Amino acid sequence: MQIQEISPLKSKKYRILLEDGFSFVLYKGEKDRYSLEEGMELSEELWLEIRNGILAKRAKKRAMHLLEKMDRTEKQLRDKLTENGYPNDLVDEAVEYVRSYHYIDDRRYAENYIRYRQESKSRILLKNELLRKGISSQIIDEAMEAEYHMDPRTLIDQWLKKKGYSSSEQDSEKERKIGQFLLRKGFSWEDIRSCMSRFEKE
Repeated sequence: MQIQEISPLKSKKYRILLEDGFSFVLYKGEKDRYSLEEGMELSEELWLEIRNGILAKRAKKRAMHLLEKMDRTEKQLRDKLTENGYPNDLVDEAVEYVRSYHYIDDRRYAENYIRYRQESKSRILLKNELLRKGISSQIIDEAMEAEYHMDPRTLIDQWLKKKGYSSSEQDSEKERKIGQFLLRKGFSWEDIRSCMSRFEKE
C-alpha cells in the first residue's frame, strides 16, 4: 500500500491517506517514529503494527472517554469516533469493546431518556427524538411500554396553562397558534380539542 498524501491536522495530528482511499490519523511523533512519507510503501507488517499497537487501543480509549462524559447511543458513539478519524473496522472494534462491558446500551439509553422527559413530551415527540439518535423503532417501543406512563391530556392541560389559554380565547388567533404548537409536540387533535373544551367549560 502506497502512502498517497500526508495532511497536517490540528493538535499535531496528521491524516495518512493511502492510494486506495483508506486513511487514518497519527500524532506527529508516531508519524516520525515510523518515518512515514508521501510516496513510500506501507508494508502489511508495518500497517498491522500501527493498527493494533496504536489505532485500535486509541479507539477503545476514546470510546471509553466519550461515554464517561455522557451517555450515548451506539449511533452517536460511532459518529463521534468516525469524526475523530477512526476507520470503520476500528470503530466496530471499539463499539464491541465498550458493549462487552455494558457501557453502551440503546435500550437503557431509551428508557432513561423517556423516564426523565415524559412529563413534558408526548410519546410521538420522544419517539422521533430517539429515532434521530439512531435507536431502532422496536427498542423504542419496548422502552415506551416499560417507562411511559403519562396521560397525554394531562400534558396538554399543563401546556394550556403554561401558554395562558382561557375560554375567552376560543376561536381566536392565539387558540389556533396554541393548537398548532401542541400538534407539533406530537399530541392528537382529538386530545387537544378535548382539553380545550374542558377549559372552556370551567
